[in-house]
Amino acid sequence: MRPPVAVIGAGVAGLAAAVRLAVAGHAVTVFEAGPSFGGKMHQFELPGGYRFDAGPSLFTLPQLVDDIFRLAHREPTDYFRYERLDPITNYFFADGTRLAAWAEADKFAAEVEEKLGAPAATVTQFLARSGKAYDATAGTFLHKSLHKAGTYFSPETLKAVGALPALGLLGTMHQRHAKAFADPRLVQLFDRYATYNGSDPYQAPATLSMIPHLEHGIGAFYPVGGIYAIAESLYRLAEEFGVKFRFNEPVEEILVADKHITGLRTAHDVYDFGLVVSNMDVVPTYRRLLPTQPAPERTLAQPRSSSALIFYWGIAREFPELDLHNIFFSSDYQQEFQAIFEDKTVADDVTVYVNVTSKKTPADAPAGHENWFVMVNVPHDEGQDWDALTHKTRRLVLARLSGALGVAIEPLIKAEKIWTPPGIAADTSSSGGALYGSSSNNPLAAFLRHPNFSGRLDGLYFCGGSVHPGGGIPLCLLSAKIVAELIG
Repeated sequence: MRPPVAVIGAGVAGLAAAVRLAVAGHAVTVFEAGPSFGGKMHQFELPGGYRFDAGPSLFTLPQLVDDIFRLAHREPTDYFRYERLDPITNYFFADGTRLAAWAEADKFAAEVEEKLGAPAATVTQFLARSGKAYDATAGTFLHKSLHKAGTYFSPETLKAVGALPALGLLGTMHQRHAKAFADPRLVQLFDRYATYNGSDPYQAPATLSMIPHLEHGIGAFYPVGGIYAIAESLYRLAEEFGVKFRFNEPVEEILVADKHITGLRTAHDVYDFGLVVSNMDVVPTYRRLLPTQPAPERTLAQPRSSSALIFYWGIAREFPELDLHNIFFSSDYQQEFQAIFEDKTVADDVTVYVNVTSKKTPADAPAGHENWFVMVNVPHDEGQDWDALTHKTRRLVLARLSGALGVAIEPLIKAEKIWTPPGIAADTSSSGGALYGSSSNNPLAAFLRHPNFSGRLDGLYFCGGSVHPGGGIPLCLLSAKIVAELIG
């Protein structure tokens, strides 16, 4: 029997790590401060019958979920199903132009040529290069620890590093896109992918320009029943493999003796463990759970990613012009990112994301109604006046959506809930409410993220969006895979 493992946090990475370790023969116990599993990936319902996925809304690389079930010798479709999206996103530009991002690259490129006048070939060539960049680098930079020397002495790694200049992946994302496309609307569309890990395209490295390949080369998907179905399926599998869950039992301290992990202390008891995996944000892991241990201050001081202001609205009408994913762009993207990352505030013109799961799961809203998850990217919490910023943002969002859709939206709101950066921080132990841990606004950001293991404390490991390889569902699942492989 392999040694027992404690996992702190039942977010998607914690669930995935628990399953992988249990399948490998470890006895696993998951300690969760809240009453249920999922972390940011939880669900709730508003009065009137409006169901919402609270956090993540976009799903790519579904094979990373399937892989966990296959590892456990289970048929994935017995637990979890998903469908490919087409179109992926509806874009509404500030000048009134509307564009559908079709899944198939050639069809998307034809749409761009028709609506924006940009040559279709520029889009297909760009997406082809994104695919080559992903294929050349993902195996090294996403699937392996960047903090183990062995990673760097393989032919695969040397090939990945050598490919960067030839693929045009030096400089920033925005520079890469401005060089590839003449139309500023198309530049803005591709710049948006920086927000997938909470970053600024005017600072983030051009390596992130491979992200569109995930959608148009591999596909974007919708889990049957909503994003929460991912967490539900992993929880079910974890229980089948004997993983124990202790809900409403927050960990108060990770116990250490002579630089070795010895266990955990909660309000209920002290538990002996020689192996601990923290799925909690790495900053509170050190500040709250390891108060007597030296912390990696340089790593913890990395600039935070963006956060979000999310308005959950029950809407008393259906809008056929909307789909599952909808983006309403601002007129000045650079100013918007400057407000987020430099001024730490909300711009006077914001980009609005509207996710409507009732388009795919009609039961998520009453007949003739829709459930709108309305999100604006904002800075992480540094003590700003969030009451004032929330009021301002709500006003801007209502004006933008009402203008674009030609209907006054506020009278249609029959139920409402708001999630702010301080609320996200309090509910999920995310430092400052940052959604992705540290930002990628640095060419070395990937190497500056906290590793998936402690270099000082034997037996301590990390998974989740605040550590390597980063935030978002696919990268959280990969962090769990890396941790399980490190532990063995």
